[in-house]
This record gives sequence, structure tokens and C-alpha cells, in this order.
Amino acid sequence: MQAILTVAFPVFALIGVGFWAGRRRVLGPGGTAALSGFVTWFALPAMLFAALARVEIAAIVNLPFVVVYGGSMAVTFGVGMIAARGMSRAGVAHQSVHGLSAAFGNVGYMGIPLCVSGFGAAGVLPATLAVCIGGGGMMTVAIVLIEYGRNRGGGRGVGRRVGMAVLRSPILQAVAAGMLVAGLGVTVPGPVMRFLDLLAGAAGPCALFAIGHFLSEQGLPRRLGEVGLAVAGKMLLQPLVAWGLLGLFPGMAPMWAKSALLLAALPSAANCFVLAQEYDSFVEGASATILLSTLISVGSVSVLVVVLGMG
Repeated sequence: MQAILTVAFPVFALIGVGFWAGRRRVLGPGGTAALSGFVTWFALPAMLFAALARVEIAAIVNLPFVVVYGGSMAVTFGVGMIAARGMSRAGVAHQSVHGLSAAFGNVGYMGIPLCVSGFGAAGVLPATLAVCIGGGGMMTVAIVLIEYGRNRGGGRGVGRRVGMAVLRSPILQAVAAGMLVAGLGVTVPGPVMRFLDLLAGAAGPCALFAIGHFLSEQGLPRRLGEVGLAVAGKMLLQPLVAWGLLGLFPGMAPMWAKSALLLAALPSAANCFVLAQEYDSFVEGASATILLSTLISVGSVSVLVVVLGMG
């Protein structure tokens, strides 16, 4: 209980400070957009590149974990898209952000500390692989679908326009560069990596602050149906799917199996709000999903930590 409270309290505190700043108009008009732009173009790409660039691929590749954790993300993302389509007849961009909010967990700022707390230094391995799966895989898929949804009505050449839009994404550029550096075994110079770490350290706090700032301007959505589905997908469906997929690998190492379940049960990540803000799709819903799922996680993840016998 102490571990999850230690990790969850700063999340709520940052959202609360952002809410207070928005109410007091400390940042003036356009504060949310400015913060989100900083995270999208600078802090988040630095975080993803730094995380991927320092990974030793051979040390973290665990195929059963990829199937269990990655499979649970993929299934939940797909169900989230279908749910958004069925409830609001939303377009592909809205569906994609809804699916991402239901599937993309807060691994970087909650998962890594919890895994290290539960398994020691070795716990960083499954958490790092989860970051690669989420940032290099699921976020890439979501951006591709969003761009397709925005451009598909443009007639001939839609594929080229979608491709160019995806290539211009600073997030995907960072993911591709980080995976290339890791794959080639290139060592990033120390001063450069420290600069990236300094910039990356602002991604989570700024994104959470921006969520609070946005909520102070807009409040929670009046219709919480889609938010409820996204929260249910993140906090219930994804861990259940991960648990079901574990049955395919009875010999999976206990640390990796427990980490897959724990990471699948984490609340929605602030990155979902950043992407929603960037593409102006499901913005209120993404912020509310993060807030409500994080609140629920204080109890649900605490119970799961006890059940898994971590620590």
C-alpha cells in the first residue's frame, strides 16, 4: 500500500497544482496548449529516445512477456476503438485516442518504481520492455491510424500524405532513432544523454500539470459513457486479458509473469492526453480517463501487489 501511495500521490498532486494554476490563470490563455506542445515536441521524444537508446536488446527481449503484455494492449486497444465507434459513431482519430486511453498504461512513472520496489533492480527489465512495446508499438499504431483518419477523405495520394504526416511526428522520429541506436549498439555520449534525461524528466510532470490545467478550463465531460468504457478497459479488461494469455506460457519466469499482470493493470498514461491534445480528439475524455483510472488504481493495484506477493 505504501508503494502505490508513494507513486500515486505525486501524480494527483501535479494534476491538482495544474488545476489550481488554471483557476488562478497563472499561465494566462493558451497555457494548456503551450505545455502540451512542449511535451509533444521536446520532452516526450527525449524520454522515448533515451529509454530506447540505452536498452540492450538481448537483455530485455522476453517473447512470452511480449505476447502477454503486448497482446493485452492490442486486444484492449481494439475493443476500445470498437466501443467508441458503437457509442458515439466517432471517426477513426477519436476511436484511436479512446483505444489508446484504454490500453496505454502509466509504465514510465508508476510501473518502473513499482517493479523495482517489488523485484529489486531486476524489475527494471520487464518495465523497460513494456515502455518499448508501448512507445515503439502501440503509440506508433495509434498515430498511424489517427493520420489515416484525418487524411482518408483526401482522394488520391492519401497513403503518401499519411506516410509523410507519420514521418514528421517527433514522437515516432524519436522512437525510430532510439530503436536504431539500440539495435546498432551505438553508445550515446554522456553529456548528450544527460541533456536528454534532463529534458525527459519534464515529460511526466508537464503532462500531468497540463491535465489539471485543462480540467480547470473544461471540467469533466458531461457524458461519461465513453470515459467509463475506457476506464473499464484499462483497469479491468486489460489485466484480465493478460491473465488469460499467461495460460499459454506455464513455464514463464515468475518475475516476468507477475510484472506483465501488474503493468497491464496500471492506470492510463498522461501520454494519452498529450496525443489527444495534439490531434484535438477525445481530449476531455482522455484527461478524465487518466484521472479516474489513477484514482481507482490506488486501491486496485495495491490489492494486486498483495495478491502477487511482491515486495
